[in-house]
Amino acid sequence: MSSHQDKITYESLLEGNRTWVAETLKVDPAFFDELAAGQTPPILWIGCSDSRVPANQITNTMPGDIFVHRNIANVVTHNDMSLLSVLDYSVNVLKIKHIIVCGHYGCGGVNAAMGNKQVGLIDNWLRNIKDVYHANEQEVAAIQDPQQKFDRMVELNAIHGAKNVMSTSIVQNAWANGQELAVHAWVYSLKTGLIKDLETNASSAADVSPLFKMDII
Repeated sequence: MSSHQDKITYESLLEGNRTWVAETLKVDPAFFDELAAGQTPPILWIGCSDSRVPANQITNTMPGDIFVHRNIANVVTHNDMSLLSVLDYSVNVLKIKHIIVCGHYGCGGVNAAMGNKQVGLIDNWLRNIKDVYHANEQEVAAIQDPQQKFDRMVELNAIHGAKNVMSTSIVQNAWANGQELAVHAWVYSLKTGLIKDLETNASSAADVSPLFKMDII
């Protein structure tokens, strides 16, 4: 039996688009007119590039509801200009109210970072996750079950990403200016389809580690 992916072709993508447009217009004839008028999403989603973790589908939201940045293993670093540009635009122009860093159990990037096998150019990117492993080595090393160890590293990577978001001048300046903004860490389960709130939430500079607090210009 052919898998679902075997039926996906270049042509089928275009046909799928036409079908989606027709079905959407049946429900709401003004949908695309309203969508074209502009975007005011309340959420910025920083997630993994994994094709099994689409932000809108797993949160049951519509186009226009979530501003999205994705990369391998939902890594947040302070020298990623692509991510920082998305963050700056979403906070200062779109005025989003929530930033969610969402990892997922079974993440191949995290799994690769926990080992020593060379993968390629991506090894340099995964070094960021190895740094998370190193910073939490005592906790992770104490976990005997390999699956539980893997799952915990996925969680720690998302938590670390959320803390890095909080530490940026972009977010801290927004808080200093009284902007309503909260940062969260989540993890998604491929097996159940459910999202777990990792209870790493921040809504003011008081939630930022003193080491990373900045004097506001």
